[in-house]
Amino acid sequence: MRLSTKAKYVAYIAVVHLVLVLLVYRLLFDNKVLFIASEVFLLLSAGMSIVLYNNFMQPIQFVKSGIEAIKDKDFSIKFVPTGKGEVDVLIEVYNLMIDQLREERIKLNEQHFFLEKLIEASPISIIILDFDDRIESLNSKGKSQFEQDNRTLLGRKLDETGLPLLTELAGILDGESRLVKTNGIATFKAQRSHFMDRGFRRSFLMIEELTHEILESEKNAYGKVIRMMAHEVNNTLGATDSILQTTTHLLPDPDYSDIKDALHVASERNQQLTRFMRNFADVVRLPAPVHERTDMGLLTRDVAVFMQNAASLRNVKVTSESEENVFWDVDKGQMEQVLINVIKNAVEACGGGQEVRIATSSSRIVIRNNGKPIDPEVTGKLFNPFFSTKRDGQGIGLTLTREILGNHGFDFALETGPDGWTEFRIEK
Repeated sequence: MRLSTKAKYVAYIAVVHLVLVLLVYRLLFDNKVLFIASEVFLLLSAGMSIVLYNNFMQPIQFVKSGIEAIKDKDFSIKFVPTGKGEVDVLIEVYNLMIDQLREERIKLNEQHFFLEKLIEASPISIIILDFDDRIESLNSKGKSQFEQDNRTLLGRKLDETGLPLLTELAGILDGESRLVKTNGIATFKAQRSHFMDRGFRRSFLMIEELTHEILESEKNAYGKVIRMMAHEVNNTLGATDSILQTTTHLLPDPDYSDIKDALHVASERNQQLTRFMRNFADVVRLPAPVHERTDMGLLTRDVAVFMQNAASLRNVKVTSESEENVFWDVDKGQMEQVLINVIKNAVEACGGGQEVRIATSSSRIVIRNNGKPIDPEVTGKLFNPFFSTKRDGQGIGLTLTREILGNHGFDFALETGPDGWTEFRIEK
């Protein structure tokens, strides 16, 4: 059993004074006056030893009390000076340290609170990972973007979420940024970084959607080019066609019939080129949608009937199913054009015996086909301006579709699922 310093000190003082008492007794017992004086002196010495011991122990008691307060994270305890120089110096140092710790704690709490508010109010999604790279928390933007249908992502790794965007970011390294495009249209900029937590490295992801900015930039760029092309081509074609028509009327019929036929072909080609440029210009001149209450179930059925003839020529079946009284506020003419473009593409992707299914509900329209799947290499390019996988395609259909749906504020996606069916989804 180990004795404390206090016990050792008391034992030492007791032994020393006991030895001194015995020595005084042996040497001065015969001299009563000196004996009594010596005994009184020894008693005073013992008392002084106790007083000195308490003085020595007082700073230690202050230190112990201060350590306990710090362990309990209580920075409100301060000591009052005792009037003893050495102890008061220690008390002054302790009180100064406590004041600094309290100020630092207040500052850290304020910074932490500010950082939490900043993260929560951020317009970009922020995902904080734990030490095992599992999702620990998301800010409000991240929750609204990723946690849908009451599905929580907490505790999962990025590649375990089942979300294409997060799965794509599973291999990104700290300090790396990446542009990711999903469903052929949505574009995101993601950056991974880290911070130190209790001496260990933790990572977080910042995900910013750039879809609107990129689409707007693309539209401004190709709009300027199309307007310039349309101006030059239309001016040239107008003048050229006028000359062709005039020349045709001036030539006598019997002698110049071959030349008139050639001029007629050239005039028709001019008109085809004019229509070609008008198609491009329609994308730029697309008017703002005029919303009206529209029965989307009836509209999709009508378009399906309209496309049935073209589908039957390819031996493709088109079916339409919808809920009752499905009303959306849309520009009916523009949405009809969207449905025609999408169903036409779906029919052209199919061969004999395959089918196109159209399903309409209160919140979405889904157009599915089991024809040729979309090549993964072109998935991200489908909605690029004037991109087409067809030999004679102009890429106007999906570009126009993108503009109309974007102006309506609808979300949309085009992709081939694991079951081999290709879906075009339009969601309110």
